[in-house]
Amino acid sequence: MTVMENASERTSVGAAPPPAHPRPEGQDRYAISEVAAFTGLTAHTLRWYERIGLMPHVDRSHTGQRRFTNRDLDWLGFVGKLRLTGMPVADMVRYAELLREGEHTFEARQELLEATRRDVRTRIAELQDTLAVLDFKIEFYAGARRVPERPSA
Repeated sequence: MTVMENASERTSVGAAPPPAHPRPEGQDRYAISEVAAFTGLTAHTLRWYERIGLMPHVDRSHTGQRRFTNRDLDWLGFVGKLRLTGMPVADMVRYAELLREGEHTFEARQELLEATRRDVRTRIAELQDTLAVLDFKIEFYAGARRVPERPSA
C-alpha cells in the first residue's frame, strides 16, 4: 500500500479537485528534478521526506534513480497543505504511518486531522483579531490625513 489515499475514498463536499498532472497515468515517471520543479520543494527535501518515512515507497529505476508518480505528486500536494497548517513533521510522519497500516487506522487519522483543524481555526481567529487591529490603525491614519491642520494661534 502506498501513502496516498485510495481514489475510491469519499471526498468532502466542496473539496478542491486534484491538480492536473503533467503526464497521464501510465506515463507518469518523474525524476527528482522534475518533481522539485513541479512542487517547489528541493531535491534535498524530497530525499529527506523519503528518509524520515514521509515518502517511503518511491520507486527506483534500474539504475537506482528515484521515479515519482502522479500519486506521489498528489501526496506531496497533501503534505504541502499539512505544512501550511503548521502540523509538526513528526505528526505528518505519524499520519503516513497510519495510512500505510490500513483502514483500521481511520479513527486515529481522523483524530490527528481534527486536532490539526482545531489548531488552524485557533490561528485563523488570532489572525482575524490581528487583522481587525491593523484595519483600525489603517482607518485611524487615513482619517488623520483627511482632517485639515488648524492654523497655529
